[in-house]
Amino acid sequence: MDIVIRRALPAQYTALGELTAQAYLGDGLLDFGEDDDYLGELRDTAKRAASADVLVAVEATGAGDGRLLGTVTFVPAGGPMADIARDGEAEIRMLAVAKEARGHGVGTSLVRCCVDRARATAGCTGIALSTQRTMHSAHRIYERLGFTRTPARDWNPVPHLDDLLLLTYELTL
Repeated sequence: MDIVIRRALPAQYTALGELTAQAYLGDGLLDFGEDDDYLGELRDTAKRAASADVLVAVEATGAGDGRLLGTVTFVPAGGPMADIARDGEAEIRMLAVAKEARGHGVGTSLVRCCVDRARATAGCTGIALSTQRTMHSAHRIYERLGFTRTPARDWNPVPHLDDLLLLTYELTL
């Protein structure tokens, strides 16, 4: 499968939001399923694109772009969508790969593109990200690309949900 990574187009925002929501729902990552408040954030690609770089992985075809395979939000250093990034760090958020595209290097390609963008940004010294404990495939991608666990930065975005501790990783550039 040939994969092309580029910025998402506004015409793709709704489909990418649904792809992201379905990836999280399908993997059981939302405590309240369809009633989870975070689902609205996952579906709101336009909001993310207004303050960060929403990237899309598409299947390359002879006639141009094919089906949507996955997406990730790259928050440049100092970007308003950052949850845990420190000064000089970019952040990766909401990595999602369509179920039928998994195992074909889509997630790796998206994360590698974020690393390349961070390296190309003057003054960017690293990348940080948060992930859930059960996202084992994503953890393997991060570790394979040189990210290291940073347990001291682990955090809980919803303090009243004791079991929602997000694990953190960082990559020094």
